[in-house]
Amino acid sequence: MGNNVARRLPLGAEPQPGGTHFRVWAPRCPTVEVVMEGAPEGYPLDSEGNGYYSGWVAKIREGDEYKFRIESGTFPDPASRFQPRGPHGPSQIIDPNAFRWTDALWPGVAREGQVIYEMHVGTFTREGTLEAARKELPELAALGVTVIELMPLAEFPGRFGWGYDGVDLYAPSHLYGRPDDLRAFVNRAHELGLGVILDVVFNHFGPDGWYLARFSNDYTTDRYPNEWGKAINFDGPGSAPVREYFISNCAYWILEFHFDGFRFDAVQQLFDSSEDHILATITRAARKAAHGRSIFLCAENERQQGVLLRSPDEGGYGLDVAWNDDFHHTARVALARHREAYYTDFKGTPQEFISSLKWGYLYQGQWFAWQGKRRGTPSLDLNPSRFVTYLQNHDQVANSLRGERIHQMANPGIYRAITALFLLGPGTPLLFQGQEFAASAPFLYFADHNPELAPLVAEGRREFLCQFPSIASPEARAIPARPDSEETFLACKLDFSERERHAGIHRLHRDLLELRKTDPVFRAQKDGFIDGAVLGPDCFLLRFFGGEPGDRLLVLNLGAEFSLEVAPEPLIAPPEGLVWRMKWSSEAPVYGGPGIPSPRWNGPWRVPGTAAIVFEPVTENSVEA
Repeated sequence: MGNNVARRLPLGAEPQPGGTHFRVWAPRCPTVEVVMEGAPEGYPLDSEGNGYYSGWVAKIREGDEYKFRIESGTFPDPASRFQPRGPHGPSQIIDPNAFRWTDALWPGVAREGQVIYEMHVGTFTREGTLEAARKELPELAALGVTVIELMPLAEFPGRFGWGYDGVDLYAPSHLYGRPDDLRAFVNRAHELGLGVILDVVFNHFGPDGWYLARFSNDYTTDRYPNEWGKAINFDGPGSAPVREYFISNCAYWILEFHFDGFRFDAVQQLFDSSEDHILATITRAARKAAHGRSIFLCAENERQQGVLLRSPDEGGYGLDVAWNDDFHHTARVALARHREAYYTDFKGTPQEFISSLKWGYLYQGQWFAWQGKRRGTPSLDLNPSRFVTYLQNHDQVANSLRGERIHQMANPGIYRAITALFLLGPGTPLLFQGQEFAASAPFLYFADHNPELAPLVAEGRREFLCQFPSIASPEARAIPARPDSEETFLACKLDFSERERHAGIHRLHRDLLELRKTDPVFRAQKDGFIDGAVLGPDCFLLRFFGGEPGDRLLVLNLGAEFSLEVAPEPLIAPPEGLVWRMKWSSEAPVYGGPGIPSPRWNGPWRVPGTAAIVFEPVTENSVEA
C-alpha cells in the first residue's frame, strides 16, 4: 500500500483507478485497519506519526462497504461519504466523479436579490425523497424563489428527524436517497436558475451513532457550556485536526455536490478564542472551494453580532446574511397578539416594523428583559439586505402547542398585509415550505431516537414549551405530539393540492415576488434607499427612494380604517409635479380580500383597515378622475 496519492480532501475514502485510498485521524488508536463488510480480513493503514493513518487498498472499489477496525471495536469512517444502513452500519465507497453535471456555466449565488425557501426533504413531499422534491423545483422557480435552503442532511439515527442531531457530517442521509440523488437535485435547481444552500450544524454532534470519540477525544471539549451536549473543540489542545475536519466538510459539499453555500446553525454556540475564528476560516475556505462561483453564506446568531457580516478588512468574518429573529418576533406579536417568553420584549408596533426593516436587528446592545442582559451589537452600518426576514421557519412554527402556521393564528387581512411588507421589504425574505399556499400541515418537532433517548427528548421538548405561559397549563402539557411517533412525522407532510384550494394566498405570494423581481425600486436593495413613518397606532408607511424610476410608497394599516385628517409627514408627499397612484393592494379579490378603491389625495386621506397598498408616482392626469 502506497501513500503517495493525490487526494481531493484530507479525510475519508477516495476511490481511484485500481483501488481506494483511505485516510483517518485516530490519535487514540495504536492501529487502524480497513475491514470490508462481511470479510474477516483487514487491511492495515500506515501511521503518519501525527495521529493520522492512511493507505491504499487495491481490493476495495466503488460501491463496497467497509468499517475501520481499531482497538475498541469496528466503526464507520468518521468522514464516511455514505451510510446506506444508517449511522450504526458500514460506510460505503462513493465515486463523486460518476455523476454527469450540466451546470458548468452556473455563476453561483450573489448576496443581493435572493428569495430563500427553507425545505425539509422528509416532509416536503409525500415520498420524502430528494427525487420527489426535485420534481417540484419548477413550481418553486415559477413562484419566484431563487435559493433553496435544505435543512440538515448529515446522516442521523432513526427513521425520521429534523436533521440537527447529525453524526456523520460527510454522509447525506440515506433516508432521502443516494448521494447522486442529491447531486441530481442541485443540478436540476441550477438548470432552473435556483441556488441551493445547505443547513449545517457545527455546534454539536448528535447523541446516538456518533463514533468519532472512538478515534479521538479531542473532537469535543468541556471548557465551554453548550446547549446541546459537549461543545466542539475549535481552539483547545488537539483542535487543529478538528478544525480541518469542519473546514474540509464545507469544501466537500461545494466540490462534490456543487452547493452554493451554507446556513450555519446557532453560531453563538461555536466557541473559539483563537485569533482566526473558525467561522472566518470556513468562510474563506468555502469561497476558495467554489473556484470563482459566488457563494452565499448565512448565519443563525442569537447574539446578533454585527461582526459576522462585516468584511475581513473591517475585522469581520465575511458572511453574507444572518437570520433576523427580531423581525419575526415583532411580526408574531402583531399577528398572534401573544407577548410571552422570548416575545416579551416586542410589541408588534409600526415603529418596530420600520426600525427592523431599516436597521436590521431591533436589539443592538439594549437591555433585553427576557434574558436579563443586554442583547446584540451595533449593526447600523449594514445594508438591510444582510438580514434574512421571515414570518415562519422550522423553529418558530414548531415552537407552538400544535405546530400551527402563523396564518392560522392571525386575521387574514393583517396576514396578507404583513406578507406584503416582508416580501417587498429591503431584507432578504425567507419562506418556510408550504407557507406560499397557506399549508394546513403543521410542522412539529419529530425525532426517531432509540427507546432510551426518546422519552428524555420528549420530556425536554415539553419543558421547553413551558416557557410560554399560554401553553404551560397541566391540560396543555399533555397535548404536544410525541417526537418519536411516526404519526407526528407524517402529519407534517405537505399537501400540494392546497396550491389550488388556497389559490388566493398562493397568488398573493407569486404576485408579490414578481413585483419584487420586476419593479426596479423594490429590487434595488441599495444603502439608504428606504425610510418610514408612523401615521397612527396601527398605520405606517415605508418610502422606497428610487431615483430616476421614481419612488414607491408602501402603506400598511394593521387596524381599523384610518383617516389622516392632518398629514405633517413629508414622506407622504409625492415627488414634485406628480401624485400617488395605487399600483397594488393586498385586499384585491383575487387574494381573498373585498377590494378597495384607490385613495383620494385631495382632502383627508382614508386608509382601509387591515391592508397593504403600494403606490407609484404618476402625472395627475394619469389618475382616474
